Amino acid sequence: MIYSTPAAVDLFSQADIIDECPIFGLEVADGVVDLGAAPSRWTEPVIILTQACDLAQTKTTKVLVALVHPAQRLVDAGILKAPSIRDQVRRGLVFGWYYLPAAPAPIAMPESVVDLHDLHTVPKAILEKLIADGKRVCRFLSPYREHLAQHFAVTYMRIGLPAPYETDA
Repeated sequence: MIYSTPAAVDLFSQADIIDECPIFGLEVADGVVDLGAAPSRWTEPVIILTQACDLAQTKTTKVLVALVHPAQRLVDAGILKAPSIRDQVRRGLVFGWYYLPAAPAPIAMPESVVDLHDLHTVPKAILEKLIADGKRVCRFLSPYREHLAQHFAVTYMRIGLPAPYETDA
């Protein structure tokens, strides 16, 4: 089993998928950012990335989340190709994208991709309110949760060398 549906009274945890989370950001048009403009606000499905232990021990008031996109939307927008999702993203071979299979009924979640390049910090109270309002879609279970955490870590911990090693061959 990959997913579960925690009760509304259960505290949120790492790898919970929350629908309609408010996201804020500045608009960029043709590479130009107006720093004086008011931020835009929209809602997106997100997955919680903050470590479960930090959430359980109430060591944080803000929670790191990543956007979750239906895979078909990414294909339709030309961002990813279906064969890339099926072959590379699904197998964890592409940094920054993490595959989520469609959830079985009654969970309403299509085949999706987590965008680890699009991270946001959300106040814990907002997530608690969303869960109270029934916006928690499901929870990604262990060991899949740890696999996601590892992919997130590898995405950001890579060390770029200035040049490849030289070889004698």
